[in-house]
Amino acid sequence: MGGARPGGAGAAAAGVGAGAGAAGAGSPPSPGSQLPQDAPPAAAVPSGALPQRVLVAMSGGVDSSVAASLLHEAGYDCAGATMRLIDDALIGSEGEGGCCSLADVEDARAVCVRLGIPHYAFNFTEDFAAQVVERFVSAYEHGATPNPCIDCNRFLKFERLLERAHQTGFDYVATGHYVRTERQGATGRYLLKRGIDPEKDQSYVLYAMTQGQLAHTLFPLGGLTKRQVRDRARAGGLATAEKRESQDICFVPDGAYGAFIRRHTGRSYAQGPLVDEQGRQLGTHQGVIDFTVGQRKGIGVAAAHPLYVREIDPVRNRVVICPEQGLYARTAVVSDLNLIPFDALDGPLRVSAKHRYRQSNRPAVVRQVDDDTLRIDFDEPQKAMAKGQALVLYDGDYVIGGGTIADTMG
Repeated sequence: MGGARPGGAGAAAAGVGAGAGAAGAGSPPSPGSQLPQDAPPAAAVPSGALPQRVLVAMSGGVDSSVAASLLHEAGYDCAGATMRLIDDALIGSEGEGGCCSLADVEDARAVCVRLGIPHYAFNFTEDFAAQVVERFVSAYEHGATPNPCIDCNRFLKFERLLERAHQTGFDYVATGHYVRTERQGATGRYLLKRGIDPEKDQSYVLYAMTQGQLAHTLFPLGGLTKRQVRDRARAGGLATAEKRESQDICFVPDGAYGAFIRRHTGRSYAQGPLVDEQGRQLGTHQGVIDFTVGQRKGIGVAAAHPLYVREIDPVRNRVVICPEQGLYARTAVVSDLNLIPFDALDGPLRVSAKHRYRQSNRPAVVRQVDDDTLRIDFDEPQKAMAKGQALVLYDGDYVIGGGTIADTMG
């Protein structure tokens, strides 16, 4: 089919990674090869060479702790950095959010003391409020479904933190994400790959990484499983070895998004109609911010069969509900796109794709509509593709890129 990749990146569906892995001059070492899966890593820095400086983003969890430990063992000149992103008052608790609390800062510092490396704490609360919290609020107010974890990685970890790293003389930022990178020999472009642990792969949330960001980021955990990471933390005596993983959005730890938005904005939201697909009113909602496409619980309408949110219309202040079969669509249009192996598509491209983090990949064909828009046609209709969600494209283990769902049809 059409869609051969521009810039010599390889033929469509023939493998983005063809010729990849031959790192060019000045490229970062591939963590998958430099930091082996099943043994303490040998020094990745050549004997006599000046160690490269790495600022490790440390959330206070086990993954970033082990990332720092691996790089330190491998001979890098490491320092840990914890981003202070939210005030405890924002989440209405005493630092018990999913991450980024004062307790997490102390856990990260304790690991750095154990490793004998410096630790820094950077206050990015204003950036987080503007780039993550306000985007989250605005999305719900406009009937979309945001992904604040993607925004946090995109605008904080790989923009503000990387900027701070460069300002303070570091060569790379490293994180505890379960992904891998390669550099393609033919084009010199950096490629993003899934982590080897299918239960922990985090490539979906990193699809927006640019070439400049990939060139200056290390991912030591991409070749490890979560069990191996825990084992390494225990063997190294790291204080975070048994720390549980955060599952919730850090600034809404109770999952009550509507209540958070009302508290955060101080605004009240108008009641409006809950209607079926024919426009008949079935009930009344207390604000469109309480809903997301695909939602079943908490709709507030009694029926003989399950009902789901199909559409949120903030202009008319109404929420459309339907039986499950009304949730399916075959086509999605995405905007705000980012492509990794190439700058643009020159024709249709066979891919696999997903629109949720925990979803399995589904076969599809993607076409580029204009500089910032893609059309994705799935082989089979997909359930509850919501405006605002990220739709991410793959060729095998390689991330093609993705964007934000702007519309669905079919």
